[in-house]
Amino acid sequence: MRILIADDDPQIVRALRITLAARGYEVFTAADGAQAIAAAVDHHPDIFLLDLGMPELDGTEVIHAIRGWSDAPILVVSGRTGAADKVDALDAGADDYVTKPFSIDELLARIRALTRRAPQQEPDPVTEFGSISVDLAARSVMKTVDGHTERVRLTPTEWQLLEILLRNPGKLVTRQTILTSIWGSEHVSDTGYLRLYVSQLRRKLEDDPAQPRHILTEAGMGYRFELGDTLG
Repeated sequence: MRILIADDDPQIVRALRITLAARGYEVFTAADGAQAIAAAVDHHPDIFLLDLGMPELDGTEVIHAIRGWSDAPILVVSGRTGAADKVDALDAGADDYVTKPFSIDELLARIRALTRRAPQQEPDPVTEFGSISVDLAARSVMKTVDGHTERVRLTPTEWQLLEILLRNPGKLVTRQTILTSIWGSEHVSDTGYLRLYVSQLRRKLEDDPAQPRHILTEAGMGYRFELGDTLG
C-alpha cells in the first residue's frame, strides 16, 4: 500500500517514513503543497497524510486538487487545532484529522482504519481510442497507422494532462482542477497555457486535431475525454 506524506517539517517526515516503511508501506514524501500534487499524480497513493500549513500551496488547496480526480483517503496531520480549520479540511474532502503532537499508536490506528476503507488497487487498464493505445502502468502511448505501430512521445506535462483525463472518462474535468493539479493554485487563471497543452495533445493523439473526437472542450468550463471508437 502506497502512502504519501506531505509536510514541511523534515523531522516529522523522517520519523513517519521510517515508521511506516518498517510496517510494509511504500512511502513517498513531499515538502510543500506543489510537490504533494506532483507526487500524487506520479504515484497515485492509496492514502494521503497531509499537513495544512505547507508552503507553495496550503493543505486545503491540495485536498481540493486531489479530490478533483482521486477518492483515496486523506488523513490531515496538522498543528492547527481550531474547529474552523478541521471543518474546512473535512469539507474540502479530508477523511480524518489528527492534531500535532500526536501519538504514533493513534496515528497508526487511524491509518489502519482508513486502509480498510481504501478502494482496492486494480492494475491500470490499457485504454484504446481511435488509433491510440495508452498503457497507464507502463506510461506508454502507441499509435497505429496503416498497420504500422509507433511510440508517441509525450512531455511530462502532456502525460499528466492525459492521465487526468483518462482517469475521468466521460466526465467534465474543470480547467481549475487541471491547472491546480499540474501547476498549482497560483496558475488557475493560466487558461491560455492549458489550451496550448490540450492543442499539443490533440495534434499527437487525434486523427483530426481540428475536429477532435476524444479530447473534447466544454466551453467555458474545461475538458472531457470520450472513448469513442476503439482500435479494430
